Amino acid sequence: MVVFLRQNIMPTPRSLKRYRELADKKGRLEHGIFLVEGEKHINQVVAGHPDAITEIISIAPPPPLLLRYPLRKVKATEFRYISAAQMPQGIAAVVRMPEDAYSATLPNEAGHRILLLEDVQDPGNAGTLIRTAAALGFSGVILTDASADPFSPKSVQAAAGTMLSLWIRKNSEYLQLAKFLKQVGYSIVAADVRGRDKPEILSSLEKVVLALGNEAAGLSKELLGVADYRVRITTPPEKAESLNVAACGAILMYLTVI
Repeated sequence: MVVFLRQNIMPTPRSLKRYRELADKKGRLEHGIFLVEGEKHINQVVAGHPDAITEIISIAPPPPLLLRYPLRKVKATEFRYISAAQMPQGIAAVVRMPEDAYSATLPNEAGHRILLLEDVQDPGNAGTLIRTAAALGFSGVILTDASADPFSPKSVQAAAGTMLSLWIRKNSEYLQLAKFLKQVGYSIVAADVRGRDKPEILSSLEKVVLALGNEAAGLSKELLGVADYRVRITTPPEKAESLNVAACGAILMYLTVI
């Protein structure tokens, strides 16, 4: 017997303005949700956190994997209205914001490897670093208030659906968190263009907080003062003075797992 799955169409559609407001942090916090655009990125959320999705917005019938969710059918012009992407893909998932994402309270089980982003302001860099951290088995990411919002459209796009694969804390108390983690046995490793420690030290550390700084200014004196190690990836100055923070972070995070 052939069974036809029927999509649960939303009976009373919400105003499209509600979805458009999710492009701003204020709107995301007010509604407690954010958008993940593109089928591949949505599938990544489904793979790890299927219950976080509350509905699907699409201009065409969604793939079978997404038929379990309520569907909001829209026109192409309506989707462009709510999408923040330059080239909208025509399908998005409405996803619940994780609890405590903007708090300064660490999880009971913080894990052995944590990424700390101090004032990383480019959302593409922030999202790429979150994606890399998730792929390499990091447990969580701490971001400063001045860092890009990890649930902004550009960050979410760069994270490729992985932003729920680890815990996230964005707050102004990151220095206190770093000091606390140091007290309970974590090594604080700072990426510093003037550092004298070799990056290979990362492969010998059991519990580590890897700190990356602002694209232009690097890490603050305060955070460098907390660091146990200040590592530098040496580059030939006649070819490149330094690496992009996302590239630097990828190399250093990989060294923690080899």
